Amino acid sequence: MTTLAPPPAPARDGSRHRAAPPAGGGLAARSRRLFTGAPEDPRWARPALWAVLLLATALYAWNLTSITGNTFYDAAVYSGTKSWKAFFFGALDSGSFITVDKPPFALWVMGLSARLFGYGTWQLTLPMVALGTGSVALLYRMVKRDFGAVAGTVAALALTLTPITVAINRDTNPDPVLVFLMLLGAAALLKAVRTGRLMPLVWSGVAIGFAFNTKMMQAYVVLPAFFLVYLWAAPGGLGRRLRNLAVGTVALVVSSAWWMVVVDLIPASSRPYIGGSTDNTVWDLVIGYNGFGRIFGASSSVGSQGNGASFGGSSGLYRMFNEIMGGQISWLIPFAVIALVAGLVLRGRAPRTDAKRAALLLWGGWFVLHYLTFALAEGTFHPYYVTAMAPGIAALAGAGGVMLYRAFQEGAALKWAWVLPTAVAASALWAVVLLQRVSGSGTLYTVAEIVVGAAGTVAVLGLVAGRFTKRRRLMGLAALAAVVALLAGPAAYSVSAATSSTNGTNPTAGPSTGGGMGGGMGGGQRPSGTAGGPGTSSSSGSASGGTSGEAPSGSGAGQEMGTPPSGSSSSSSGGGAGTGGGGMGGDTQVSAAMITYLKKHQDGATWLLAVATDQTASSVILESGEPVISMGGWSGSDNAMTLAKLKSLVKSGTLHYIIVSDSGQGTDSTISTWVKKNGTAVKSSAYESGSSTSSSSSSSSGLYRLDASDVG
Repeated sequence: MTTLAPPPAPARDGSRHRAAPPAGGGLAARSRRLFTGAPEDPRWARPALWAVLLLATALYAWNLTSITGNTFYDAAVYSGTKSWKAFFFGALDSGSFITVDKPPFALWVMGLSARLFGYGTWQLTLPMVALGTGSVALLYRMVKRDFGAVAGTVAALALTLTPITVAINRDTNPDPVLVFLMLLGAAALLKAVRTGRLMPLVWSGVAIGFAFNTKMMQAYVVLPAFFLVYLWAAPGGLGRRLRNLAVGTVALVVSSAWWMVVVDLIPASSRPYIGGSTDNTVWDLVIGYNGFGRIFGASSSVGSQGNGASFGGSSGLYRMFNEIMGGQISWLIPFAVIALVAGLVLRGRAPRTDAKRAALLLWGGWFVLHYLTFALAEGTFHPYYVTAMAPGIAALAGAGGVMLYRAFQEGAALKWAWVLPTAVAASALWAVVLLQRVSGSGTLYTVAEIVVGAAGTVAVLGLVAGRFTKRRRLMGLAALAAVVALLAGPAAYSVSAATSSTNGTNPTAGPSTGGGMGGGMGGGQRPSGTAGGPGTSSSSGSASGGTSGEAPSGSGAGQEMGTPPSGSSSSSSGGGAGTGGGGMGGDTQVSAAMITYLKKHQDGATWLLAVATDQTASSVILESGEPVISMGGWSGSDNAMTLAKLKSLVKSGTLHYIIVSDSGQGTDSTISTWVKKNGTAVKSSAYESGSSTSSSSSSSSGLYRLDASDVG
């Protein structure tokens, strides 16, 4: 007897499914599915995904070899390629005197790439581009699973075109690694919610633990949403859910704390000083500088060193919409908020374990928790931090938008005829406001404003007309116009971020709107290097205090960073390779000529030079290819160098040269006094060719030579 299978059901996205291929097929069939998608997907779905991923890769990798990076982290990566000890600890210098002010996982990612392919610009940036594109693919998969291919595609496109995400994915700050790991954790959590199984919850904890070892407490911002969503929506009894959460929490704690525990158990004399801490422990760094310091700003008994620095404007609920932050992240916030509230209302009577509501709660919690944290933080705050908020906004735009559209099409209640048009109108009007702020900044933004206005008008009028005339095709075209209206503005900013020079320390997209160090401000180039990495430079550059990713106020982080090594061997008497930005040696430039002199007279010392701060040290490390001591960490206030330690280094012959300032500022003024009393001042005429300075002024460079005989 012959039976006929029913024809494929129409796809939820409005197209027809492909016929399912024969069972089996092996590797060839699976390879085809990679490019064509699953049989149940609409025909357009997988090509659309590949188009979005291609767009993301193009934006993040455009002109890859000229991408500017953060010299603070670049120097640490370079040092890690020269020393496995420096690699493990995340030390700024290959001599492992002091660490950067973050855990090292992101440095490991870039460092492994540099060890595999050689040290250079694209080698450091490639992992960030890959992880940025990977985050887009991962978000697509997560949203599509619960809300369909249209929602997944819109979410992926929204994340791709988030301006600050484009800017940071073209940089060497750790945030692209952080976002990818947090998304892995969210994907595992949603799987645990759907299946009720324990292991996905464990893997979620492990992923967030690795995110913690990327940027510490920022990784934990999403945890309240993770815990509440699982506790509420996972299948099984309350006791089982609580037990699973306890096991997942153990996995989270172990994967978070292992590096910290290992480092803090190692005697201080056998490891680098923990940069950013007040007592040379990672624990203090966690709860202080990278913990409460970010929230409350002022120094406290727990070691907070936030210093109140903010490059994103004053704290407050309006911060995400101000002139600095608005163009970076806020384009879709009005739409996302309306979509979140309406989506939860639409799923209000669903069972407790409803997967769609669980996903909405997760993405809504992701967005709200990040928004409140970043908006109200009074400590050090950079615009690029909010890239961590972008997946929540993008997911709500995709998932919530599709839910609103279906309710708009099918909802019997009159209210649903107005929610979607209102959401589109709100975000389109806000986009016009943002683009008006930068009117006159270029044709790109003028065109974007025209497109937003025209497409937004067409979308709202088309949606309303289509609904009341029952013309679904008109509603579909209007929905497409809405996507154009909502993404034209961020697309203009994203193109700007991909095609113009950005500040490697504090990357932002689009034109500067006053105070945020926008995309037009150039950071210094990173090593053009080949596999050989830094060597003697043909240019001294002009780095200033702003080379760290965590600049405190008044550091001048918006100024240009130093020009890195080109690999050629020549000297220059031009500008400095770095300035100290305060502290010991904080007002002295380190020129290429000085570096050449120091290398010639290094005399077997481990460290080429000791300087005041990380920003000077990182520039000189990249300029010279040699380890350089940062005595005071980023701000010059770390207790990394003491007089006793300095004497020990000099006596052992591992350090000969030190720069101190005439003002005697620094973590320990006794160091400046002792060096000036016992060291031999190196006159600038010793290394600056054709110097016309007098004998007295030539020694004002602050450079001193110390030998074992000087330690009495």
